[in-house]
Amino acid sequence: MRVTEDAARTEEFERLRPLLFSIAYRILGSVAEAEDAVQETWLRYQAGPAEPLSLKAYLSAVVTRLSIDVLRSARVRREAYVGPWFPEPLLADPYQDPERAAELADSVSMAALLLLERLSPLERAVFVLREVFAFDFPEVAAAVGRSQAACRQLAVRARRHMAEGRPRFEADRREREQLADRFFEAFRAGDLDGLRQLLAADVQLVGDSGGKAPQWASVIAGAATVSRLLSVLVPPFVRIGGVVEQHEVNGQPGAIFRDHDGRVVNTLVLDILDGQVQTIRSVTNPDKLTHVGPVADAWTVVRETLRERRRPPRTA
Repeated sequence: MRVTEDAARTEEFERLRPLLFSIAYRILGSVAEAEDAVQETWLRYQAGPAEPLSLKAYLSAVVTRLSIDVLRSARVRREAYVGPWFPEPLLADPYQDPERAAELADSVSMAALLLLERLSPLERAVFVLREVFAFDFPEVAAAVGRSQAACRQLAVRARRHMAEGRPRFEADRREREQLADRFFEAFRAGDLDGLRQLLAADVQLVGDSGGKAPQWASVIAGAATVSRLLSVLVPPFVRIGGVVEQHEVNGQPGAIFRDHDGRVVNTLVLDILDGQVQTIRSVTNPDKLTHVGPVADAWTVVRETLRERRRPPRTA
């Protein structure tokens, strides 16, 4: 009988795991920390003597409170972070809700997660539960351990902060994907003019290396500068066996860069609006890429790429 009860508990938890991870990731911006929070939630549920009235409400509350605690300590570490800090790239959001697909995709974008960094941990948790996952205020209040009135005030403040810099993306996903295809085609070919036409005049290329991987600069701005940099570096990377693998990253068009052995060099994600690429964000910090796959030595890849770039053109 006990084995049957344990199996049923495990099955119910696994059914809710995608939701729990998605809540934790949006609060923390870290795949590894979100997975740890979900695992700790399971351990607490497993050790609990009684079955809660609403398993979804109970587990959501546990993972939210754990995530708030982790975020409070993480914010201190992020203040000492070397260079720009980005969330860990997410290749696929495990939680699916067709009725809220657009909100879910936008809320997990790099731009949205960076905006969430401006909120206090409590504001962030309330915003995620209420605005992203449509929890009602009694559920939100129970999850964060505050009154409903306090949660309504937190929600108002969070919405105001988010509205001030809310990211905008190409509304038509098909158009966005078609533009991304054209971008990566020009990208691989080193097509300077083709790249420049697809970039907004004030486009920004920003990288997160954490001081642990090559970093060209904190921010590179302007269509001419960005297109020139991309057009001279990517072709030699491809010639040494590097692969630019198109892949959705954080709900937006992006790519995974792999070396000749298939190891991950970095991820890249595009913000597209009004038919142009507005921002390009790259994550090269190896600590943030281990969940994507085996990580390459980026320093070696860069040296090989630069050596190939300096090599005289091959003749037929």
